[in-house]
Amino acid sequence: MDLEQIRFNMVEQQIRPWDVLDQEVLKLLFELRREEFVPAAYRSLAFVDMEIPLGYGEVMLAPKLEARILQELQVKKTDRILEVGSGSGYLSALLAKKGEYVYSVEIVPELKAMAEKNLQAHEIGNVTVELGDAACGWSEHGPYDVIVLTGSTPVLPEAFQQSLKTGGRLFAVVGDAPVMQALLVTCVAQGEKTGAYNTVGLFETCIAPLKNAKQPARFTF
Repeated sequence: MDLEQIRFNMVEQQIRPWDVLDQEVLKLLFELRREEFVPAAYRSLAFVDMEIPLGYGEVMLAPKLEARILQELQVKKTDRILEVGSGSGYLSALLAKKGEYVYSVEIVPELKAMAEKNLQAHEIGNVTVELGDAACGWSEHGPYDVIVLTGSTPVLPEAFQQSLKTGGRLFAVVGDAPVMQALLVTCVAQGEKTGAYNTVGLFETCIAPLKNAKQPARFTF
């Protein structure tokens, strides 16, 4: 099996056609070996256009979605980043390669350990993986330049927007299955109580919700 040819095919057949054309992002996908962050039992599926089971009810996002997130956020070398849901640590590693520092919060202890092990194996030292529930916000190290939610949320908690610096970007998938919207929220101006935010709908998708994601008030008889 020629891994480099398969990696090349993943980029050319899945990722480029999904409007990921940022050369820095594409270059990083060749440099950071995705298969080394995939559980051993699923390593043969590392380059397939699908979510990969991580256990504990969690999955690794499809490669094209990881790449698109990275492109849309336009991560800079000076960015301090919050990632909600560490998973295997692959997206954490991509963000760390682009930004200054990543605070990644994982609710499942076993996945926290997996992410830390994978990051250490790749000598990525600018990520702290913390155990906790950040589904409704994580202001501890804020404000942030970039926030990424790796699971969906029916309602986007205001705490995330309020944790953005001016110019900061937030990626979130919002809504209920089967139709959800990927959003990019940019903080135009910070305010003590109400800031100004610009929200752009990027594309429709459907991914698993964050554990303990905020729920809307639902009508009941």
